Amino acid sequence: MHKLEKIDAYKNAAELSDLIWNIVTKWDILAKKTIGDQLIRSCDSISANIAEAEGRYFKKDKIRFFYQTRGSLYEVIDWINKAKNRNLISNDNLNLIENRLNLLPKQIHSLILGASKNLSR
Repeated sequence: MHKLEKIDAYKNAAELSDLIWNIVTKWDILAKKTIGDQLIRSCDSISANIAEAEGRYFKKDKIRFFYQTRGSLYEVIDWINKAKNRNLISNDNLNLIENRLNLLPKQIHSLILGASKNLSR
């Protein structure tokens, strides 16, 4: 098992990315080109930023990437709200997405705290 696969936030974000991908690929071309593209990119960015943070040697760099991760998360929330308001996501899929989205802020905050704690040592 790779180190990343032991990080709950990474696993959750990667699974969310796959879920979002499977939903967006079924949308019509206008929805894909507007909301879908941005939603996929911002969602993929969550796990990608966690991965990049883990590859950083300096703790301040790591923390910076975790903050970027949090920014990407809130961008995803915005795009999900737009998709919901435009009836692009079923209630069942929305529940699956929201369950993951509700976990991520605390998981990302824990990564920031962990890296910050190590910074002062």
